[in-house]
Amino acid sequence: MFLGLIVMKIRLLCENAASDMVWLAEWGFSALITFEGGTVLFDTGFSDVWQKNADHAGVDLNDVDAVAISHFHRDHTRGLLYHRFSEPKKLIVHPRVLSAVLKTDKAEVKKDYADIQAVMQRDFEIVATREPREFLPRAWFLGEVPRVMGFERGMFEDDAMEDDTALAFRTRKGAVVVSGCSHAGICNICEHAKQVTGQPLHAVIGGFHLMKSENPPIDETIAYFKAEAPELLLPMHCVDFAYQAKFHNVFGCLKYGAGDVIEV
Repeated sequence: MFLGLIVMKIRLLCENAASDMVWLAEWGFSALITFEGGTVLFDTGFSDVWQKNADHAGVDLNDVDAVAISHFHRDHTRGLLYHRFSEPKKLIVHPRVLSAVLKTDKAEVKKDYADIQAVMQRDFEIVATREPREFLPRAWFLGEVPRVMGFERGMFEDDAMEDDTALAFRTRKGAVVVSGCSHAGICNICEHAKQVTGQPLHAVIGGFHLMKSENPPIDETIAYFKAEAPELLLPMHCVDFAYQAKFHNVFGCLKYGAGDVIEV
């Protein structure tokens, strides 16, 4: 039972675009999420952009209670190479993140993954789980996402991406979902979040992975969100401009960038 409304602030430390000229941007995602149950850093982008934006915002990242990673791709994990945590933080990941490597012949890419995984093992207290895990009060790492929506492919190229996941928060108004890239399918993720939290959707924020080159099910995705009717819907990161525009035209979605703070 909730005694009061949970206030949540999501500060975008890394996103494809910047909110204005004082922030840095790159292809990637990182969000600092502060809520009644604590503070979690979700993903770290590709470089030290997340650290520099945190510095500019006057945020002390040593205050975070946990770090969570959405999936193994470098635009969400490579920023770990630049962390400045003064003591080991709890790191919640799918087990595959600790060993997966993007299929490539490029030695520098393989080295990146080896370095990222070495930093995880050396500098963090790893919590590896395939199952949903309530890692802070009313905050869930969703673990492996069941593919239940027939229109979503739930893959990246030929990779089943079983590690791709998201965070879900239980609030008095409903479930708040924060996604990293949504290779599992943003609607699959939302259905899983509803099951885990036992709540309808209140807000869905983050990467929706709707890329024109992959011929995504944009009409079905929009129909899904029309039916679910979350109060706040903010697609970002890996969403092509044409699809971002569709979401804006249908739902009035705004485009947020690095430096922005979203209040839920």
